[in-house]
Amino acid sequence: MRIVSYNVNGIRAAIKKGLIDWLKSYPVDVLCVQETKASSTDIDLTLFTDLGYHIAWFPAAKKGYSGVVVFSKQKPSFVEHGTGHEMSDAEGRVIRVDFGDLTIINAYFPSGTSGDLRQTYKYQWLEEFYNWVEALRKERPNIIVAGDYNIAHQAIDIHDPKGNKKSSGFLPEERAWMDEMLANNWVDSFRHMHEDAVGAYSWWSQRFPSVRLQNKGWRIDYLCTSKILATKITDAFILPEVKHSDHCPIVVELKK
Repeated sequence: MRIVSYNVNGIRAAIKKGLIDWLKSYPVDVLCVQETKASSTDIDLTLFTDLGYHIAWFPAAKKGYSGVVVFSKQKPSFVEHGTGHEMSDAEGRVIRVDFGDLTIINAYFPSGTSGDLRQTYKYQWLEEFYNWVEALRKERPNIIVAGDYNIAHQAIDIHDPKGNKKSSGFLPEERAWMDEMLANNWVDSFRHMHEDAVGAYSWWSQRFPSVRLQNKGWRIDYLCTSKILATKITDAFILPEVKHSDHCPIVVELKK
């Protein structure tokens, strides 16, 4: 079972850059997309349904902002839009899909780069999300949390840790949140398979086009599994050569 997480930075733009052709050539069982910046009525859904995908879409209330969607070859047995937290749900940040006893959560974590107000909200969101997913795990132990976490966890996950020690996305409090999550029986699937891999990034700033060529990136996209699922991971990797966005797809493959 191949599961992909991909922040497309606008699904309409990604389609124009060849997203559909890539999906035709790279079979994906479940595609978790973040930052759609669109509603389902804004695109031709047959582009995906013709490839055999079922669609679970959760847009932000604000047009052209945020939003998540899950495309899956298997029809979900259950779909939940949001976490019940008003601000997060208005921004279309979390969608849950179940396939039998497997739950996949597709999440677009807030960024704090625009200033103190959003950074403060990011910390609030992290606490709310953690409490929500931990409560869910008591009922649904087989969980994958896919998405753009907007956090580089360790120094190995960022090209310039010293220069970014005060940057949102690499702040001690954010990294400590990931420490706590992973210590509580969650598994970062990529590090589970590639503990010491360096230069493995999933996002590159668009401010300077050369940074992707020079691989000056951050690993801020994750497919974390509950520990009970870790034995089913057969591979986990990043696809930096796929370029429809300032992010690239990340992949985990599980034994069915």
